[in-house]
Amino acid sequence: MTSVFQKLSRLTAFAVLTGALTMTGAATASSRSQGQHAAAGVTVVGYSSEAALRHAVAESGSRVVRRIRKLHVAVLRTPPAALEVLDGLRGIRYSRPPVLRYELVDPGIAPEPVLGGAYEWQYAAAGESLVPASVRQAASAITVAVIDTGADVSAPDLAAKAPTTWSVRTNSTDVTDYHGHGTFVSSLAAGSGTNAEGITGFGGDAKLLVVQAAAPDGTFSDVDESAAIVYAVDHGAKIINMSFGGTGSSSTEQSAIAYAAAHGVLLVAAAGNSGESGNPPNYPAALLQPIGSNGQGGVGLAVAASNLSGSRAAFSNYGSYISLAAPGENVFGALSSSSDPSSWPRQNLPGSVAGIYGYGSGTSFSSPEVAGAAALVWAANPALKATDVAEILKQSASGHGGWSQDTGYGNLDVASAVARAQGVSVAVPAVTLAGSRSGLRVNLSWSSPGAVSYRLSVSRDGGASQILVGATTATSAAYDLEPAHSYSFVVTAAYAYGSTVASTPYAVSLASSPVKLDLRASSLLGRTQRAIRLWGVFNPASKSVARGGRKLVLESFDGHAWRHFSGASTSRTGVATWTLKLRRGSYRIRARYAGGGDLAPATSRAVTIRVR
Repeated sequence: MTSVFQKLSRLTAFAVLTGALTMTGAATASSRSQGQHAAAGVTVVGYSSEAALRHAVAESGSRVVRRIRKLHVAVLRTPPAALEVLDGLRGIRYSRPPVLRYELVDPGIAPEPVLGGAYEWQYAAAGESLVPASVRQAASAITVAVIDTGADVSAPDLAAKAPTTWSVRTNSTDVTDYHGHGTFVSSLAAGSGTNAEGITGFGGDAKLLVVQAAAPDGTFSDVDESAAIVYAVDHGAKIINMSFGGTGSSSTEQSAIAYAAAHGVLLVAAAGNSGESGNPPNYPAALLQPIGSNGQGGVGLAVAASNLSGSRAAFSNYGSYISLAAPGENVFGALSSSSDPSSWPRQNLPGSVAGIYGYGSGTSFSSPEVAGAAALVWAANPALKATDVAEILKQSASGHGGWSQDTGYGNLDVASAVARAQGVSVAVPAVTLAGSRSGLRVNLSWSSPGAVSYRLSVSRDGGASQILVGATTATSAAYDLEPAHSYSFVVTAAYAYGSTVASTPYAVSLASSPVKLDLRASSLLGRTQRAIRLWGVFNPASKSVARGGRKLVLESFDGHAWRHFSGASTSRTGVATWTLKLRRGSYRIRARYAGGGDLAPATSRAVTIRVR
């Protein structure tokens, strides 16, 4: 490989980095025309033998500038008429210019913490916090390769992993990430969770292999990608993350994918960020989970992006090649110290003393979460094949076996995937809430191992829940009650990375004191006067309850319903009186008390009055 092709490939063959922060954009018209012009002098050929390649070079007047021997692929510096010659030669499987890829237009997300959650909210949202520590430790036997723009290996979360590095562009171990994309992706896939600094990657203690395939501006070709895949496979990677893509594929790329699959490597790729701009299929994702498969089969996983609510992020691609989704909108990760702060805004992380962190959005950042999760699944059951790991991740996702074009089999659930691989159930932390009542006061106490804070809330008489105590480390509280009401208390425990678990409600009911209500009637001056006196007698069961000042109402039945027609308050002895002048006829009348405070509602028996 010569510097001539390196310069040409930077101009002509662009790969999409499918994640974004606040400043991303599409390739300009001028860069496209420059790429097409430069590509005229570079040809990628697939050959069947060394002899066939030597013959093709001689016949076409070309020069070999790069080779991927494991794939029988070569890059030739060719004169203008070389393509016509190469196409007709025996032993040349294909000849074509490098695949042109362009950067996608991704949304910018303000670099601010997620309201109400942890900075790295995606960790708990995907069920990572419920994975047993033993599984995270066992992942040290698994190597996750990240093919990208390189990485800042001095970033604390990556330095703690002492990653292996290689650049297929410079054939050196220098993978300095001037762009910033690769550092963010690597931190999500396999950032250290044991260095007491910054964030925690999804891969537990998995080893990290950083393979730089892109130029500092984030562009690269299908040949760069394929060379990186072969290198990762040949150097022990069990999982390869590819947070890039484009709208076309090539035989070279397909050969590299087949090479990895034949060696039992699980490939994970970003599904693309064109959900709001035509939604064209994205490659290599659509090679891993074929178009039309509706998530079934395939040789890897195509990952869409979800948001805080679990829905598909608006920018994320969708369609028949989506395997599953993972958090990808406004997620938190490590930043490269060599990246441009205007493109990768810094976010202060309380407690961090050395790292640089920020927020980003894109399927680029969903894919490494799944790649890291795959390492945990494999660690939980080393006997699994790559296709088994992929199937477990899909079937354990939030769709519970159902598939949709938006999020595939649903959102990533790492704890469920690990449990499924082990043949056990997910161990969810429990919150214990107990209480005791003395008169009108209830004393509550609670606990949950591993909780970092608690929130106490109450619902009164079945109404909306209200927070009594928020974000506290206390484990007890007292609360004053009111008579004749019911209460339901709940304690919600919060754990590291923002996960929460609620207790079983503790219910308290203060029953209302019953009331007996009588209604009596008599003629006031004789029946011919048509004057009737009624007495409503209010008689509560509790002698401590005041009888005076209670409002009683009279209701008359009109043949269809009871109608209110008069009201009166009781005396100190609990008696309310009415004097009625009635026309001739028959009447059914009753007294009713609506209840209130410490007393239950009551209705008297109806009396029948006949006036002649």
